[in-house]
Amino acid sequence: MGPGATVGGDGSNIVLNGLSLADIEAQDLPGELACSFMAGPGEDVILLARGDVASSQPAVGVVKVGDYVERLAAPGGFDGMIQGATFAGRGKTVEVDVTGQPVGGGESPPRPATLTYQRADGASRAFPGQWTCGP
Repeated sequence: MGPGATVGGDGSNIVLNGLSLADIEAQDLPGELACSFMAGPGEDVILLARGDVASSQPAVGVVKVGDYVERLAAPGGFDGMIQGATFAGRGKTVEVDVTGQPVGGGESPPRPATLTYQRADGASRAFPGQWTCGP
């Protein structure tokens, strides 16, 4: 199977769709700062998470699996997400691994990363893209 293909599980594909502004606003995510994962420059955000700086509360995020927006959480608030994070939700784990140095300048430049979505049935799918954290 090529990169980005669903591997294992019951054979059904893992499909993550872009989050719309309405999807995000409906979730009312807590937290002062956010991180987002885009599958490529100009692509839709497929994971958005918010958390507080220097907090013991988890960061809370969302992904859109097919047509359903699902919540996830990762320990450590905003600080726990900057270098990548492992989010857990009902029947899924989503891991963001930062794979390189920031691209470009500014206060919150994107970093190359891979998002791996793992389903409870053992299926997983990797999405290469960019992880951006900041204001």
